[in-house]
Amino acid sequence: MKIIILGAGQVGSSLAKSLQKEHDVSVIDQNAVRLRRIQDHFDVRTICGSASHPNILEDAGAGDADMIIAVTNNDEVNIVACQISYSLFKIPTKIARLRNKNYGKYPQIFNNDNIPIDLIINPSELVTQRLLRLVEHSGSFQIVDFANGRLQLAGSSIAENSPLNGMTIKEFRQELPDIDARIVGIYRKKKNILVRA
Repeated sequence: MKIIILGAGQVGSSLAKSLQKEHDVSVIDQNAVRLRRIQDHFDVRTICGSASHPNILEDAGAGDADMIIAVTNNDEVNIVACQISYSLFKIPTKIARLRNKNYGKYPQIFNNDNIPIDLIINPSELVTQRLLRLVEHSGSFQIVDFANGRLQLAGSSIAENSPLNGMTIKEFRQELPDIDARIVGIYRKKKNILVRA
């Protein structure tokens, strides 16, 4: 997959590091020092210039790119870059980090007929949602949503002094019959234990 990352800050650098092993990655940024650092450490192509300029996107290979990930520090640059990426180059998947919460109030404008962004990431909202879910499920260290939130996978630890410690799954279900949950896996002593229904 050919991916163009806009922004060589902390998020852009982390994405480049993660994606470069299995994908053809290009990174655009105006900061040549950041780009040099990325190029010195990762097998990616770097282009110095404005992420919202059509010629820079073209130099990065937008003509046959599969995805653009706009994570510059400027919401409007990310929006314009996604618009140009779709209008000129028909890049199928457009992801943008938008920090201003006001954009989230108008989700109807984000589609290929208006502002073509397929996925909007708002870091502060993500952190807030994660913290709220952890508070709601106070015994869990991680909550992952599936099927638009209709199904959740929760990771929880059982302390040594917990009454649940050492129970079988059958005993666990008898002890907590009102919990609408199913145990799908157990991790004990650095080993995964398969749970059969």
